[in-house]
Amino acid sequence: MLQQQYDTYTPEHFEVWDILFARQMENLHFTVTQKYIEGLDKIHFNPHRIPDFKYSNTLLEEHTGWHIQAVPGIIPDKDFFMLLNQRKFPATCWLRQLSQLNYIEEPDMFHDVFGHIPLLTDEHFCEFLFGLSNIALKHINNPYAIELMSRIYWFTIEFGLIQENNQTKIYGAGIISSAGETQFSLSKEPAHREFNVVDVLNSSFHKDKMQEQYFVIQSFEELYNCLPELEEQIHTMVVKAE
Repeated sequence: MLQQQYDTYTPEHFEVWDILFARQMENLHFTVTQKYIEGLDKIHFNPHRIPDFKYSNTLLEEHTGWHIQAVPGIIPDKDFFMLLNQRKFPATCWLRQLSQLNYIEEPDMFHDVFGHIPLLTDEHFCEFLFGLSNIALKHINNPYAIELMSRIYWFTIEFGLIQENNQTKIYGAGIISSAGETQFSLSKEPAHREFNVVDVLNSSFHKDKMQEQYFVIQSFEELYNCLPELEEQIHTMVVKAE
């Protein structure tokens, strides 16, 4: 398996991490779920040091037993879900350049690590991820089923919102790692819809622009508890499509 080569990071890489971290924390201070803030503290993330996967894994092991697995970039669906099924979250090691601070075409380490890893300290969040992998692997050779799983993943893990203390907060990594999406997702422009498995499965998403809608959960327990319904609905929709 690929390993993070920590000594290959340059002063520019550390500067990029510092700038992005500090800038996003200003945006997230009042907008992100408290679970994320707690997670940052638990795994000792800070703007001055790029996370070392080996050290981060020792801390994650203490909290939920999950680990970061270095990958070269976007990986095939089967490999992705197999890693999740082993309680390993795939994350790339490469970091954007200073000239790419505001936009990159493919997710880099800032998205994968800053966006995703802090919430791997939450038990219900992790068990939801593990449950998704179980369902996906049962249908891994069915493109339609994997498309349905992608919709669930997209509107929760990547672009999910959560109701917390009577306020709508962010928990999706695609929002957390994007200054523009952080502001847009909580504005009045997109639709904010109550999370519902059937509605999510019947919703398409955009990879190249801001989302038209976001689904709001009440808690990470709600995500975990929806897994039986999700599995049933995936089965039903796949059978109907055959």
